[in-house]
Amino acid sequence: MPHFTLQLTGTGGPVLDAVVGVSAARYNALTQAGLQVPQVMLIRALVDTGASSTCLEPSVFQALQLSPIGQVPTFTSSTGGTPHNSDQYDIGLVIPSGGSATPFTKQNLLVLAAQPNSLHPHGIQGLIGRDILEDCVLHYNGTMGLFTLAF
Repeated sequence: MPHFTLQLTGTGGPVLDAVVGVSAARYNALTQAGLQVPQVMLIRALVDTGASSTCLEPSVFQALQLSPIGQVPTFTSSTGGTPHNSDQYDIGLVIPSGGSATPFTKQNLLVLAAQPNSLHPHGIQGLIGRDILEDCVLHYNGTMGLFTLAF
């Protein structure tokens, strides 16, 4: 099973690099229409077992020239029992595993937009939620200051 182990980042916790781009479906549509495909981008993301959905800063979607495909009601720790509507996007996401191991890849993934500037001040552009973690094994070793993600 491919995996990687990284150090916990002080107060940041389990943070990893991920490559984000347009979804495979959008890539195919753009290339068939002869249009330019936006460049993928490298982001820093926090593995968040409390997040049911992966979410990214709105600036990531702007850089990828993506428009929302809809909205979904979202509960957060700050909304209490009243959800707010979050824009939903389809993207492609790769988590490199380092070395020669196979990376974790989702070619068509529905993700949510985080509240503007809610993640960036913490040095991250995304949260890796349980929608991705359901395909992984996460081992959090606080005493050693490490986490392992296997997929």
